[in-house]
Amino acid sequence: MTATWQALQAAARETDPEQLADEYFNLFIGLGRGELVPYASFYIHGFLMEKVLASLRNELHKLGFELQEGISEPEDHVAALCETMGMIISESGLSLEEQSAFFQAYIASWMVTFFTELGEAQSADFYQAVARLGQQFLEIESQYLSMQV
Repeated sequence: MTATWQALQAAARETDPEQLADEYFNLFIGLGRGELVPYASFYIHGFLMEKVLASLRNELHKLGFELQEGISEPEDHVAALCETMGMIISESGLSLEEQSAFFQAYIASWMVTFFTELGEAQSADFYQAVARLGQQFLEIESQYLSMQV
């Protein structure tokens, strides 16, 4: 994981902010749509704002998480889910079994495919390093949670 993190740091140092903004636009926004759609509902159901988002919102509410004002992205965005998983691990007090259930339902169920596609995307340069880090995190977290539960 250290080498992958260092590769991401190197990519960040070498990336021009304007090029990164263009890369982000091409990958996730695009004219009409970007190369990738970074939402769990899209990967799981093929459409945005589907059942997994409603289920996720219910689960987050039960866990005491609230949407911050000014945030326009749905909760099933890849970055939001990664941040949420980080908070669940470090701050929630959930058992490993509960952490594993959340991870399996809302992260592992689709992010492996997302990070694979991100790493292969034509517009990805900097985001190839992000994809490698994401893939490695998923692999390590899956192994850890399967040993603990």
